[in-house]
Amino acid sequence: MKSFVKVLSIIWRGLDGFRKVLHLLVLLLIFSLILVAVSPRIPIVPRTAALVVAPQGALVEQLSGDPFERALAEAYGQGNPETLVRDVIDAIEAAGKDDRIKALVLDLGSMAGGGIAKLEEVAVALRKFKGSGKPVIALGEGYDQGQYYLAASADEIYLDPQGLVLIQGFGYYRMFLKGVIDKLAVDVNIFRAGKFKSFTDQYSRSDMSEQEREESTAWLNALWGQYQTAVTKARGIDSGAITAYVNELPLATGEQKGDLAKVALERKLVTEIKSRQEVEERLKSLVGTDEEQHTYQGISHWDYLRAIRAARALDIDGKRLGVVVASGEILDGEHPPGTIGSQSAVALLRKARFDDDIKAVVLRIDSPGGSMLASEVIRREVSALRAAGKPVIASMSSTAASGGYYIAMDADEIWASPSTLTGSIGVFAVIPTFERTLGKLGITTDGVGTTPLAGAMDIQRSFKPEVREILQWSVTHAYNTFIGHVAAAREKTVEEIDAVAQGRVWAGSDAVDIGLVDKLGSYREALDAAAARASLGKDYKVEYIEASLGWRQALARQTQMLAGRLTQALLPEEDLLGHARRLWSPVEHELARLARFSETAEPYYYCACSIN
Repeated sequence: MKSFVKVLSIIWRGLDGFRKVLHLLVLLLIFSLILVAVSPRIPIVPRTAALVVAPQGALVEQLSGDPFERALAEAYGQGNPETLVRDVIDAIEAAGKDDRIKALVLDLGSMAGGGIAKLEEVAVALRKFKGSGKPVIALGEGYDQGQYYLAASADEIYLDPQGLVLIQGFGYYRMFLKGVIDKLAVDVNIFRAGKFKSFTDQYSRSDMSEQEREESTAWLNALWGQYQTAVTKARGIDSGAITAYVNELPLATGEQKGDLAKVALERKLVTEIKSRQEVEERLKSLVGTDEEQHTYQGISHWDYLRAIRAARALDIDGKRLGVVVASGEILDGEHPPGTIGSQSAVALLRKARFDDDIKAVVLRIDSPGGSMLASEVIRREVSALRAAGKPVIASMSSTAASGGYYIAMDADEIWASPSTLTGSIGVFAVIPTFERTLGKLGITTDGVGTTPLAGAMDIQRSFKPEVREILQWSVTHAYNTFIGHVAAAREKTVEEIDAVAQGRVWAGSDAVDIGLVDKLGSYREALDAAAARASLGKDYKVEYIEASLGWRQALARQTQMLAGRLTQALLPEEDLLGHARRLWSPVEHELARLARFSETAEPYYYCACSIN
């Protein structure tokens, strides 16, 4: 009997094991089907085609936020589309060497700028593409200032008969919140070091100070001069043509009886006035017809990248140059892409430090600054990379100011674009208190403490003079620390750095003259400089060091992205809500930033330097 039971037990265990194996196989099949469903197929590059470069939204160094959250935001009409500038450049560079690509089309209607420095990186790639002998053709219903910067590099620029070229010049305008702060009876306590450190003026003034006006005029004129030089050189027109176009636009528009397209043609800003359909016929003669889509044979730069990167994916072994992107505000702790969390950035830099195959690092910075402590934590890790014998090159994008400069200064070399906004070496702290606000509602506070400082930082009460003195000394110390580190890094005296600091913003072209930047050049040139320092030769490999995902996270993210796309397709468009949200968002953004500043008494390295 026992033997029989034993045999049955063995059979049962065998059947149970077989059942578990079947369950596992079924689960693997389900996961495989999900992966197939959510994984994008690799596109096929036609034998003859045009590469269509059509950026969506702003050109950025790093996509911001979680992919699923981005998809949901776009579904509600609240999203901010973005295009990685390196994706555009990679596609253009590869297409120049690809015999299948016979022309390049710039379709820029959905691009929303991103800074002159990023636009110039793309323009350099376009000029190299033209060197292959293949034509670059721009078409559009109209061109704004940033779009035209790229279109100017084209061999042929076509403008719709109903279109215009809208070039206005650069402006720097921002909101001043003193009026609403006074109405709410909020006391905004401001502590700063640096006579040009004007960021906090938006809380204490109703207009721009003379110091800020002087500083802003200088860097705006520098950027405007660079814009005009680049465009007129690319178009082969008179050096004063852009200034004349802007200044004389009202008169010229009247002469052409309101036909702005003819004004652009008469001023040689475009090649011809043609509709999109007419330009497509021109493109068909160059690359053939797509019979299925009834247009010219083309492939978007997104699809082209997926095709060529699939072929490169296996070629990852060997010595490499690492790139860490630091894009957005600098904040304490862990933060998603699009902001620079101190711990997030340190993890990436440390990953590069302990990877023996990474021989040098380029820190690509696009940041107005942020938390002093977070900036210092990142700076220390940059120093640790150099101490480990790995060269570090800081490459500045459109903005690398205040804290953005702080994390760059310990690099072996600092590279900037002529139009980079940098410097802003100054410090501030902003803490609002609400005693008068509460008083308007009949609310008061009272109590006792064991020392004069007990409860002194409570924002329900106004600050005592001794608290204000402590905070101002703290900010002054932070400023002295900042200029001291810069002086040591740049091998200058503290007095020399103080003279060019004081919170003043500099264009890259001026920053190199005063010694804050080593060299002017493109991102590609910064990569070459890092490779040369590490003796990697000319055919080096570049690895973007990013937070890695396990297979579970990768599967979840792919599933989320699919769900986001489905949600976008199914949800009705909330146009009214979306427009209202966009109108309110600048104020909401500034108030949220003020709230963040007031969370602690920590000083900030921050620059309010952006152009309109």
